[in-house]
Amino acid sequence: MFSSRMNQSSLLYGPLDELQELAFIERPIRRSLKTAEEIDQLTVDEDLNDIERAVYLLSVGQEVQRASVISNLPSLVRQNPAETFRRVVPKVREVLNGSGAEIQLAAAASFLTILQDDIILIHTHTYSILKTVLLHLNHRDTVVSNAWLETLLSAIGALPKETIKQEVLNPLLYQSQLSHSLQARLASCRILGKVSCKFDSHIVKKELLPLAQSLCQDVEFEVRACMCHQLENIARATGIKWQLNTNVFLLPHLLELAADEESSVRLAAFDTIINLMEMMNSGESKKAHLLERFKALCVAGLQTEGNQTDDNNDTTLIRCNCCYNFPAMVVFADPTHFLPQLYPSFSSLCCDPEVSVRRSAAASFHQVVKLLTPTVQVVHKELLTLLQDDALEVLDSLMNHLEETLEAVLSRGENLTLDNKFPELLSALLLAEQKVGCSLRWRLHEKLLQRYSSLARLLPGDLLHQNFSPRIFTILTTNKVLPVQKEAARTFCTFLRYNRKQEQRQEMMERLLQGLAQGRSYWNRLRFLDVCEMATDIFSRKYFNKHFLIPALELVHDPVANVRYKLCQLLPRFRSSLRLPADKQLLQQLDFCVQKLLCKEKDKDVVATILFDFCCVISTCQFQKRQERDLLDQKKEKEETLLLEMVSLNLTVFL
Repeated sequence: MFSSRMNQSSLLYGPLDELQELAFIERPIRRSLKTAEEIDQLTVDEDLNDIERAVYLLSVGQEVQRASVISNLPSLVRQNPAETFRRVVPKVREVLNGSGAEIQLAAAASFLTILQDDIILIHTHTYSILKTVLLHLNHRDTVVSNAWLETLLSAIGALPKETIKQEVLNPLLYQSQLSHSLQARLASCRILGKVSCKFDSHIVKKELLPLAQSLCQDVEFEVRACMCHQLENIARATGIKWQLNTNVFLLPHLLELAADEESSVRLAAFDTIINLMEMMNSGESKKAHLLERFKALCVAGLQTEGNQTDDNNDTTLIRCNCCYNFPAMVVFADPTHFLPQLYPSFSSLCCDPEVSVRRSAAASFHQVVKLLTPTVQVVHKELLTLLQDDALEVLDSLMNHLEETLEAVLSRGENLTLDNKFPELLSALLLAEQKVGCSLRWRLHEKLLQRYSSLARLLPGDLLHQNFSPRIFTILTTNKVLPVQKEAARTFCTFLRYNRKQEQRQEMMERLLQGLAQGRSYWNRLRFLDVCEMATDIFSRKYFNKHFLIPALELVHDPVANVRYKLCQLLPRFRSSLRLPADKQLLQQLDFCVQKLLCKEKDKDVVATILFDFCCVISTCQFQKRQERDLLDQKKEKEETLLLEMVSLNLTVFL
């Protein structure tokens, strides 16, 4: 009995030595509990209301209690704003003097919440918050100072002009001087951008703009970059009527900053110029000057004395950003003026010696060609250049939006001159695929094949059948990477579906049957089943059952177990494509296939698959959304019929 109890005790509580360890751990916890005196200090009279309790804790409470009260300040303002600002907020200001970072951050967050919340504050309340914020704006802790700065920026929107001018602008003129800290001058830049929306153009030009010009010439590049970003706010705050002033007073400084020795300043200037383009008066000479400056940036680091290149990371980054912003420049210059004004720069970027620049040009190529429609043929050479680039990174970037690019380039419309460019483009597309296929970048190869499937809608059927279909079929039968094979199967099925000529479709089906379904290699027969799997998604049930189902079911006799195993996995999918009574004979053939596998199959994996997968689909198929699938199938069938009718109509018109 004693032994049994000991065993039960051990099971419930663990061995004795573990209990001793727990006791040892527990002793320091007991010593860390609050004493009676400390508990008395933390106890507050329950009869006090919320305002009185807050005042009491801020006066005699511990730091954690003070922080809690300050964090709860927005709730107090919602309940009783007048009493909170009369009694609690003054106590908060007292606590903030000499307090730590935790209380400072809590106060900044609370005041910011009060200003951003839907609380109706009178002017005296907002002014009270402003005085508190300005008092701690230059805190030695950068994190705390930034928190107070965010609160100040939010308060500016709720303050009248006179208050801003007296309490914000006057100190701003003082702390923006070089004698003040970097942190103070950075804050001045952001405040200047925020207050500009509160005044009319005359005051902005007379009082704010000189201060902005001074900060644009600060010795620290961080200040110049920060002020550069705020120039957009100053320009927009003045409205459309001040477009002339925007050009005259701001653009020269932006152009000067665009040539700054620090790359971060140049990038800030360039972003601001792009964002302000819509405010520029297109009839002014400044627009031409800006375009010339942009064209100079497109070749930054490439042209120096003696035709020497002086490229570095900064100038390469500038040219990459030129590629990124090129579509915006096309809009700014007007697409009709692209050829004389921007084409040389665009061509230079597409042929840049740096791979990163050409990759950026490829990434934005689709946006440029869409803007150039219907004169897209002017960049035909550049498209061929990018397709034939030696760096696969460039081709990878171009593939991301190749479908959009080809839709713009191959669109007929008024561009009849594109017809004689088909051979060049087809050759470049085929060479690009061969280059990727010879590399180890199989994911890029998979992506490329996926994008090439869009050619079925864009190219004439004869060109597609003669040039691309044989190549895709070769990839399907020879490539050893499974994802690439499956994408090739999907692309080949897409080409087959959109081919309008019956004889060509028949030729492609015979190639599938003879080369894959009846192939000597079991590997090819597995690929045929992959094609069948893709075909169930691409074709209508009627077309699939007519051309694919019987050849697939015949593989039940295949001598290789892996082929039969793959077939068993697809049988549920095949079963769901049948509809009675129209497909009664096909259903009988499928049932015969299942019975043969159940009766004669010796491979245990094949038997397990047929028992599990097929039985499951039979029991659950009636609960699936068959109506939605039927509607989708009807749509596919109508499209297939329409394609064939279009061919017949064309032949009739021709005759």
